[in-house]
Amino acid sequence: MYKTITLFNHKGGVSKTTTTFNLGWMLAEMGHCVVMIDADPQCNLTGLVLDYQNAEDLDQFYANHPNQNIHAGLAPAFESQPRMIEAVDCISVKSREGLFLLPGHVNLSEYEVTLGIAQELSGSIQALKNLPGAFHYFISKVAAANKADFVLIDMNPSLGAINQNLLMTSDFFMVPTAPDYFSLMAIDSLCTVLPRWIDWAKKLHSGATLGDAVYPFPMPKLRFLGSIIQKYRPRKGNATEGFQSWIDEINRRVVEKLFPILRKSGTTFSDEVYTAAGITAAQFYCLAQIPDFNTLIATSQIHQTPVFALTDEMFGHTGTVLDRDKIKRDEFRGLFKNLATQVVALAKNA
Repeated sequence: MYKTITLFNHKGGVSKTTTTFNLGWMLAEMGHCVVMIDADPQCNLTGLVLDYQNAEDLDQFYANHPNQNIHAGLAPAFESQPRMIEAVDCISVKSREGLFLLPGHVNLSEYEVTLGIAQELSGSIQALKNLPGAFHYFISKVAAANKADFVLIDMNPSLGAINQNLLMTSDFFMVPTAPDYFSLMAIDSLCTVLPRWIDWAKKLHSGATLGDAVYPFPMPKLRFLGSIIQKYRPRKGNATEGFQSWIDEINRRVVEKLFPILRKSGTTFSDEVYTAAGITAAQFYCLAQIPDFNTLIATSQIHQTPVFALTDEMFGHTGTVLDRDKIKRDEFRGLFKNLATQVVALAKNA
């Protein structure tokens, strides 16, 4: 049975797309079949995988493959087409067997308002009852078609209806952050928003009106995997002093404020499960601290390959510069291997 993982933070600029791509690649490298879903209308994950640089490239892709994206896949429900939702063909990621992309679409946001209305009024307006469960049904079809072990969802930075739906119908979520003031504020916001969403999802699932929906809204089973802190400047193996102070405060806010609220809402594992996966309160439920890729991110994007999977030839350097690149590559490999191992360990206990 596949497991769905959302990377969620309504603050932008916290490397959700990069983490989705790198984690998906590492899970596939470990032998799992992984489908990445680009649910962000900005389509950064789609652009990264397909090596598209601008809107014209995406337009050409949509023209050549009109049905090969998330917007087209959901159209039967949201555009009242006389057919059931089915899986759409995913794209095999170059050079990484077992890793697939469900492309995003710039017009996915067209469904935002309709879904928002459906999620609030489907209990009283019969015509809307099939929409809240449509995303989950579609993802299940895509996962089954690709025999997926994991589905990773790259979400847009918002508190909109689509994110609410995707998060509340997922198995797990992680919260990527950056060491800055805005990430702190985002965590405080999540402490207020997530309990409301969780209560909403439970009520929606148990509502009598959705009982005979074509696309049923599933029973919520969301669990918090942990946080990730990234995009900080390292010095001698550690974060610089300025970044470290923000890292410390984010970690404290997660363990003292966010985690207790999630536990009260029933969206955490037991302490024993976290400990078995190598995650504890003493580690602030932080899955990984990932420094800035710096110049290596450009090399990674050119080759559509994570930093940790770059070959010596891809670096384009020799001598001491190549030696430094290889050290950084191995460092990132260790970080993402540990992250993927923790994710797998937690998923087994769900």
